[in-house]
Amino acid sequence: MIEGTAPDSADYRAFYRDRRVMITGGLGFIGSALAHQLVDLGARVLIVDSLIPDYGGNLFNVADIEARVRVNIADIRQGSTMNHLVGDQEVIFNLAGQVSHIDSMRDPYTDLEINCRAQLSILEACRRYNPSAKVVFAGTRQVYGRPDSLPVTERHLVKPTDVNGINKAAGEYYHLVYNDVFGVRACSLRLTNVYGPRQLIKHNRQGFIAWFIRLALEDREIQIYGDGSQLRDFVFVDDAADAFLRAGASDASNGLVFNVGGLEPIAHRSLVDLLVSIAGTGRYQCIEWPPEKKAIDIGDFYADSSLIQRTLGWRPVTALREGLERTLSFYRAYAEHYLPATPSQVSTR
Repeated sequence: MIEGTAPDSADYRAFYRDRRVMITGGLGFIGSALAHQLVDLGARVLIVDSLIPDYGGNLFNVADIEARVRVNIADIRQGSTMNHLVGDQEVIFNLAGQVSHIDSMRDPYTDLEINCRAQLSILEACRRYNPSAKVVFAGTRQVYGRPDSLPVTERHLVKPTDVNGINKAAGEYYHLVYNDVFGVRACSLRLTNVYGPRQLIKHNRQGFIAWFIRLALEDREIQIYGDGSQLRDFVFVDDAADAFLRAGASDASNGLVFNVGGLEPIAHRSLVDLLVSIAGTGRYQCIEWPPEKKAIDIGDFYADSSLIQRTLGWRPVTALREGLERTLSFYRAYAEHYLPATPSQVSTR
């Protein structure tokens, strides 16, 4: 157990004061949100990111806290590098990964390298050089595939529909094996659709909600596949970061997986109606499914997050309207740091 581990969920934020914390993928969307919360809590934060083009890492994501964090540009696939970096870190938030389902089908070997082999590099580094570290892995609801029943609990069969889901499931299970066999305390958070400021919006291969937000801001047409009735739940990024903080501060999470889902499901069409209404720009049309995307679609999905609420006290608190308002405001202010070459396309209404 980490010395000083919070005895209950009420103390989890105080736990991080002066803690040595590493975030892999820390220049990305969720990682940078987590970094902001950690520095405010007084943690000593090391950010590790490869800044691979198109993966979401962005130095601007931490521009306002750059004096309060250390940044190491490194690829987690390099075992010798990870052996050095894990060092004396007390908590490791492992968010580095390839998250595009489409890219995983086009280039499965790269997805395998990043979401499997690289995860072993981190865990082996911990086992050999820092076995007392606590590791929290960023998993995904994609491991479930097409749900057999709703809402989906952690007991649901793991049956991914794409290469990314398979490799993310393997990466998750590596963490659980290292927890159970080697004593490297680890857990996994199976995230649903996370959205918010600092998300990659320069292309449409990393989550549809970020792309929808960009199209609305640019007063362009949003294309919804099918009739728009498919259901999803959405988690604001600061709420997701809070789940990581709770998991990292408590040994009650060791060896477990947790769903991290939204307040309530919403149909795609209703989501876009709300988004366009808030933005005051944009429009949408329902179109036929592209065959390559239909083949890996999971249908309706929303998560049961009661296990993490019972175990760690986490629950989402940000309503979808509020989260979208905050997200739109952020991109209106900082569009030039997130769009390729043509920031003038973005409406400033």
